[in-house]
Amino acid sequence: MYRRAYVLLVGIAAVMGILAIVAALSTHKSLADPDGFLGPSWLRLPMLILAAFAVDLVPRTLWQSRFKPGLMADIFRTRVRTHWTRERATLVVLGVLSFYITYVSYRNLKSFLPFVVNNTKYDRTLHLMDRALVFGHEPGLLLHDVLGTGFTAYFLSYVYLWFLPLVPLALTAWLVWSRNMSYGYWFATSQCIAWSLGTLSYYALPTLGPGIAYSYIYTDLPDTPTAALMSSLQNTRNAVVQGGIEDVVQSIAGFASLHCAITLLVALMVQFTLRSKVLKTVFWVNFGFTVIATIYFGWHYIADDVAGIMIAFVSFYVGGLASGQKFERHGLASHPTTTTSAIPVDQDA
Repeated sequence: MYRRAYVLLVGIAAVMGILAIVAALSTHKSLADPDGFLGPSWLRLPMLILAAFAVDLVPRTLWQSRFKPGLMADIFRTRVRTHWTRERATLVVLGVLSFYITYVSYRNLKSFLPFVVNNTKYDRTLHLMDRALVFGHEPGLLLHDVLGTGFTAYFLSYVYLWFLPLVPLALTAWLVWSRNMSYGYWFATSQCIAWSLGTLSYYALPTLGPGIAYSYIYTDLPDTPTAALMSSLQNTRNAVVQGGIEDVVQSIAGFASLHCAITLLVALMVQFTLRSKVLKTVFWVNFGFTVIATIYFGWHYIADDVAGIMIAFVSFYVGGLASGQKFERHGLASHPTTTTSAIPVDQDA
């Protein structure tokens, strides 16, 4: 039923994993676990899957039982029987594993970038394009002048950092709670495609980003959490590239903005698979503010954001086709062509 999605998920994870190994061997570097402080991956992977299982069952059991122990076992078993079918379990395990391998490979390939491309960077070209697009102005400074550097800086900082928990939370939500399981495959596949295309863009057009290549432009900004993050990432990059530190990943690389790509991808998934108008508005607004934040803080050039947006559309469309979605000719809508035990093909999804 989901054969194309299976193949694409596993295929992307395998290719990304192989590329990471080849890059490690060619640069004489070791593969690093980007989240190693959370424990070894052999333990963390099953814990992630168990966490997805628990986040659905535990709160639901406690709430529906009104904390009465005598009712909990029946509620728990009923939910497992009706929701955690073999199809659902396969979706969660395959989605989590494929995304995890893709993401860890992405982080390592991103870390190896300075050793592969050496001093080849396109910051000057993209910076000149930025200035041309805004008629000789600096896009970052223009936003500082228009939006200010007080409350706005802190607000956009937290919008930018919200991306970090958004990625795993959104993936878990669609894998565990999607009312049609094809939606879970759609989102997981689209995520893996997006991170892979983002990695490709880094090697095709490597950059540091304006906040580092032209840091003097952003000296008027206050010490926000985002500024602290950029400083920390720059220190880590220096330690890895110049200090030769192993078993640590450096995380500064461009071209395409994956903040823009993933937040747009989430907004598109909400638009096409959920009915709540409030959630649709929230995630479209989140995407808009994220685009502004990437320019405001100097994480990306304008072209980076455009590339990220294109990655989102391609990933969303290809992931949709692979998971059996049929897009309507007009309007922001689609419908699944796959049949599940919960939603037959001839009913409204």
